[in-house]
Amino acid sequence: MAALMVPAPVAPTRQVRIDHYSAVHVAAETARAVARECALPGAMPDQAAVVASELASNIDKHARDGVLYVQPLPLGGGLEVVAADRGPGIAEVARCLADGYTTTGTLGAGLGAVGRIATELAITSRTDTGTVVCARLALPGRREAARQPVGLVCLPAAGEEDCGDAAAVLDLGGARTALVVDGLGHGREAAEAAQAAVRSFRGAAEGTLPEIMAVMHRALRHSRGAAVALLRLRAGEAEYCGIGNVRMVALSPDEVHHRLTGQPGVVGWRMPAPRTHRVPLTASTTTALHTDGIDLRWAHTPPAHLLRLPAPLLAATVAHGYHRTRDDATVVAARAPDEPS
Repeated sequence: MAALMVPAPVAPTRQVRIDHYSAVHVAAETARAVARECALPGAMPDQAAVVASELASNIDKHARDGVLYVQPLPLGGGLEVVAADRGPGIAEVARCLADGYTTTGTLGAGLGAVGRIATELAITSRTDTGTVVCARLALPGRREAARQPVGLVCLPAAGEEDCGDAAAVLDLGGARTALVVDGLGHGREAAEAAQAAVRSFRGAAEGTLPEIMAVMHRALRHSRGAAVALLRLRAGEAEYCGIGNVRMVALSPDEVHHRLTGQPGVVGWRMPAPRTHRVPLTASTTTALHTDGIDLRWAHTPPAHLLRLPAPLLAATVAHGYHRTRDDATVVAARAPDEPS
């Protein structure tokens, strides 16, 4: 049986709003701290700080409504810094990524430096919707961790320190299994329920999806309870099992071809017998799970470019563009793991 990849710590995504020049320093220090939490060795925490500083400075000078998301990689093995804004977009992305390209008057300055430091860099930019950049730094000897097609953003409601949502992604036995949890309500008690669900998920991840759901139901009996969704991805097929209002969406480059919502109920309180839905996948299908803190309209009439985004950029784009800020919000986007060669 394949070894279980070490998961990232259960914590909300660190969010730094770039609404003042002082936020550039905050972004750099946040990235340095997360890099140390991820045990990145040597100069790598300082390199993470440089990446965050460059991306935040770019937003501060040239863009609007910008934010940085900083967190461990969803499957462990490093960290990522994601920058998102609402425009005006970068007209010449390839030129901005060229080694040695510098300018003080154009959005995109500093991307060359970010590209040199990052293990993996992905970017999308449109003049009408803005730019999203994902820079990943992997641990030495773990470059493949930065290439995994998995994106995750988990954000608390505006003004809340605790996040009642949580998520985890594990690779085990040739399958990729994702969990998204929405603890009832907000604040500390909702966060405790979500964390308990994640802990029990990790201990039961080898089971079928209904079996995992049953383990979480027992673990949450003395909590507020939660809405929970499980997604298992293998080459050619996805399995979805949900209780409560956590949604699954399957996207191809041309359309949204599946939308599923969980069965009525609350994990930990009144849970019906869980049912598993199977969805066929192609190599180009990306699946997403999200809580109701994400406006569900994103998947009803998505812009064409959104359908074609790689998973890390899709998760960040949806979180930045469709977060209902009065609620905790989580989105996980993923593709099936590669088949063993």
